[in-house]
Amino acid sequence: MNASYLQGGQLPPGISVFSCNTSTSGHSTFLLTGFPGLEASHHWVSIPINLVCVVSILGNSNILFLIRTDPALHEPMYIFLSMLAASDLGLCASTFPTMVQLFWLGARELPLDLCATQMFFIHTFTYVESGVLLAMAFDRFVAIRDPLHYAPMLTHSAMAKVGATIMVRAVLLNLPGPLLLRRLLFPQISVLSHCYCLHCDLVGLACSDTQVNSLVGLVSILLSLGFDSSLIMLSYVLILRTVLSIASPGERLKALNTCISHLCIVLIFYLPKLGLSVLHRVEKDNYPALAVLMANLHFLVPPFMNPIVYCIKSKQIRRGLLKRLQQKRVDVS
Repeated sequence: MNASYLQGGQLPPGISVFSCNTSTSGHSTFLLTGFPGLEASHHWVSIPINLVCVVSILGNSNILFLIRTDPALHEPMYIFLSMLAASDLGLCASTFPTMVQLFWLGARELPLDLCATQMFFIHTFTYVESGVLLAMAFDRFVAIRDPLHYAPMLTHSAMAKVGATIMVRAVLLNLPGPLLLRRLLFPQISVLSHCYCLHCDLVGLACSDTQVNSLVGLVSILLSLGFDSSLIMLSYVLILRTVLSIASPGERLKALNTCISHLCIVLIFYLPKLGLSVLHRVEKDNYPALAVLMANLHFLVPPFMNPIVYCIKSKQIRRGLLKRLQQKRVDVS
């Protein structure tokens, strides 16, 4: 199909977007959606979104570089932070290309294979980030509950195994999704709800029976985001119980302060997802532009905010950044 027909949302005559009379398997075309009603201003609207993406990439890349090159940051908490930064970079790399394609190039078309591939990587890196947040919660619990066994328990080899487990789990939970999409029939042209491909969006556009796909998607979410969020809450209940048992108020405050950064990024990660879920069920049809904005923030905010939170709250990260800036000044002079 000629992409020029689809500029600005124009469709070829005689083809209904939602009609299943022209359904095909494996040869469907999906149209990305920007901000409804603001199509003429997409270039301007996309400027802050692109700036957020660029800052996210630069911020997380700097975090990775600092942790890799500074021996003082080769501690469990910062190694987990490097895993978080890597997953954020993966999430940016998964969503950024279609944003550029839609907002700057004006191209909406995406074939099924590319759409399913993007869906796989978006969900995989989301599950990786969720798993890393759970590992960081366990790290904070062990550091507060049993500081004497903290270093012997969280060795580099142990953390490597945790990281590998998180990655393998994310891949295995998301692998069935793209494979099962191949068995579904879609209209020749389908309009997506966002400027990227998500499992629930694609399944909702299918013309054939999607019970297996929906069940696999639900199980995948429960075994990742649901499981992780439950254990994170349990970890903080145990952390709070441990902190309250400390006699000294100063030590209590010091122990809680070590958890502030992690608690912030947990809220940043889960709250936009909760807000988007509520919006989709309540007012999505009344405020389509707001739904698209929330969907974009839901993926853009965590990679953008995570480096900022840790730079503000972590003295070691700030020292590393200042040291790097000073070295650059010396090199320039």
